[in-house]
Amino acid sequence: MKRWEPAIELTKKEQFIIKRLKRTRKLFAFLRLHRHELFDVNFQEELEGMYRGTGAGDEPVPPALLCMALLLQGYHRISDAEAVELTVMDLRWQMVLGCLNADEPAFAQGTLQAFRERLIAADLDRRLLERTIELARQTKEFDWKKLPKDLRLAIDSRPFEGAGRVEDTFNLLGHAARKLVTCAARLTDSTSEEICRKARIPLLLSSSIKAGLDINWNDPEQKDEAIEKLAAQLTLLNDWLDQHNLATEEPLKPYIEALAQVRKQDLEIEKGCVRLRRGVAEDRRVSIEDPDMRHGRKSKSKRFNGYKQHLATDLRTKLILACAVTPANRPEEEATPALQADLEQWEVRIDSLSIDRAYVNSPLVQEVIASGGTVLAKPWSGRNSRGPELFGKRDFKIDMRAKTITCPAGQMEPFEPGQVVEFDPDICGPCALRCLCTLSASGKGRSVHIGEDEALQQKLRKLQATRGGRERLRLRTGIEHSLAHLAARQGPKARYRGTRKNLFDLRRIAAVENLDTIRRTKERATNLAA
Repeated sequence: MKRWEPAIELTKKEQFIIKRLKRTRKLFAFLRLHRHELFDVNFQEELEGMYRGTGAGDEPVPPALLCMALLLQGYHRISDAEAVELTVMDLRWQMVLGCLNADEPAFAQGTLQAFRERLIAADLDRRLLERTIELARQTKEFDWKKLPKDLRLAIDSRPFEGAGRVEDTFNLLGHAARKLVTCAARLTDSTSEEICRKARIPLLLSSSIKAGLDINWNDPEQKDEAIEKLAAQLTLLNDWLDQHNLATEEPLKPYIEALAQVRKQDLEIEKGCVRLRRGVAEDRRVSIEDPDMRHGRKSKSKRFNGYKQHLATDLRTKLILACAVTPANRPEEEATPALQADLEQWEVRIDSLSIDRAYVNSPLVQEVIASGGTVLAKPWSGRNSRGPELFGKRDFKIDMRAKTITCPAGQMEPFEPGQVVEFDPDICGPCALRCLCTLSASGKGRSVHIGEDEALQQKLRKLQATRGGRERLRLRTGIEHSLAHLAARQGPKARYRGTRKNLFDLRRIAAVENLDTIRRTKERATNLAA
């Protein structure tokens, strides 16, 4: 296999281009100057290991060149087709890829797509991110020998809209059914119209499912009749596929599974009739084309559909060390095992961990505490949810050693972490402070929930109460800046469908961000030296 061996010395043409990159798109110049360091011999061997050495077929495009093209594509945020064209039309691309003045594209669109799939299958997109950190280690501005071995880590997430179309139950069922008909028509050399008539599913002949049903959508009874009619025709479609032995064909399987999943989560049988489910099913599927997308909430008022992106950033160097992607409905703590797996590569101890409190119950927090590290997070407020004028948990004295809680009036009760403490109603009833403590009916005492992480929450409240502690908590703004830079590069919506492909894109953009961080740091050092 031919290896990518770009020149190190600049030509006159390249010197001219680099001089023009003093104000905008400076990363092109950095990549040209350091491409041989980023794609060293060892990394190129890893990339070449994705290919089988059979000797058959055409000579493949050097994998390192394609990997650099993926970085440029992420930097420019363009499609595969446009990336191919820019290898001919853009001098900056040609300079970085080592094909200046080329009249033909450096690779085909299918070649770039196939390489991306190989990279994902081999998990080498993770190595690409690691290579940016290794490149930083080689520069004197990021000299790991001079930096403390203890890591100041920050973790946070941001919402990320999925690329799949979000639909209601009627359209989800109709979308999956149309895909089944289209695939079946291709396999049987028929038209979709012929299959709909043979399977007796005239609803799919309409321009849309809702147009075919043609009801008053504000009438609950008509909606019930419509969903029953649609469900009956979908059953006929499944029966037709079974009769023609198509239900086991590979192209149809994803849509058969999608149809079954949507019917199970959104429909129920009531008195022998099919009805829309009341409430929302747990882990509800929201898109046919992207099965991993889910409903999520950024706050009580802000909802989104798609994924959560998670970053782990070194607050000293501003480098992104690890990434993870989870469906939007999953709690943040579920991302930490994937982040931990990537962090193990660097063999460092986490001295301080700055996190959003949604990560507090993660196993990473417990590991940091067990190793003597410090966890920095905003504590739960401890206010009373029934009213700010009532005593909250913070007004009670909690002794974690003795495992006792004492109310403002002096009543003491024992507790265990994770338990709801019930104060004696006979003592609470005549208490002079009752009106400031609880709105419970007569005969009931005050109750206080003691969290499993109560000891940590106590430490965090003490930290927040001091000036120095608040200053340490503000260190988390570093990860917020990383997320902001990432959002500016990537935008609010996914380019790809599925958790794994979106993880690839996140790692790629994180690699671009790391390279730009190295560039900025070297530039500042050069300016200071001058």
